[in-house]
Amino acid sequence: MIKVENLTKRYGSFTAVDGIDFEVQKGEIVGFLGPNGAGKSTTMKMLAGYLPPTSGRAEIAGFDVFTDSLRARERIGYTPENVPLPLDMRVFEYLRYRAALKGVPGRRLRERIGDVLELCGLTDVSRKIIAHLSKGYRQRVGLADSLVHEPDLLILDEPTIGLDPNQIRLIRNLIRNLRRHHTILLSTHILPEVEMLCSRVIIINRGRIEALDTPQNLRARLGQSGHILFDAVVPDARSAAGMLRNIEGVQTVSHRADGDWTVFTIEASEGHDPREALYSHAMDQKWRVREISRPPVSLEDVFAEVTSVEEH
Repeated sequence: MIKVENLTKRYGSFTAVDGIDFEVQKGEIVGFLGPNGAGKSTTMKMLAGYLPPTSGRAEIAGFDVFTDSLRARERIGYTPENVPLPLDMRVFEYLRYRAALKGVPGRRLRERIGDVLELCGLTDVSRKIIAHLSKGYRQRVGLADSLVHEPDLLILDEPTIGLDPNQIRLIRNLIRNLRRHHTILLSTHILPEVEMLCSRVIIINRGRIEALDTPQNLRARLGQSGHILFDAVVPDARSAAGMLRNIEGVQTVSHRADGDWTVFTIEASEGHDPREALYSHAMDQKWRVREISRPPVSLEDVFAEVTSVEEH
């Protein structure tokens, strides 16, 4: 559905998107993640045909976004981060106007508008002026607009930004329902949403793709190293930390006091799990042990690790 090859966007000497490559298959929901300024919105605008690239190629459903723009756009529904809506129009008037602009045949207009009003939970407010709607409802109007021409691909840039938890839940459920009929590229800062909705994740940082895999594989990859919590009563925390650093598979050790206990945070080398060796060492030293655990890795941990690589 999406094929991107060496896509690049420069503004003078600044490179916003730096030669990225990825593909999205039909029927997937793919999360597109990155810190602010990473190149997410720039990439999405190029895919949607709103912004020309400096170089590279992008195809939507087999049509080149830049040389066959009209055919590619017919297959895209794009919801930008801040949906520009005419506040003086009623919801159904706006959707009718947008459907006509997008070439929905006259005989299908009424049916399609009714369909997206129902799908997006807008039927009860269809005759309201957009200015009188809450931000949550306005986001839904933007989604209805992106759906009205029955696109193959939805590009959603922060669709839940600024919404309260109840509104976020409604939009999340809507996206989950949309996956049955649409391929979706979803950008969001709410990482639990990505874990619940997305089959794969692309993480971009400083214009380059740093990770591309399923959430499960990304968590597993980081979990091969990761950190271990080790709580013990020791005679001297500094000396104990030095001993722990000599255990195979241990990279770094930090510690803090918790009453009579010392809590060691241990970073393990990739492919190593030194918990058994830690326990054996504690028994040899006759330390009292309260906990040796490896906390589960979240997508948030993966995101922090991947996007901070260049900061070290």
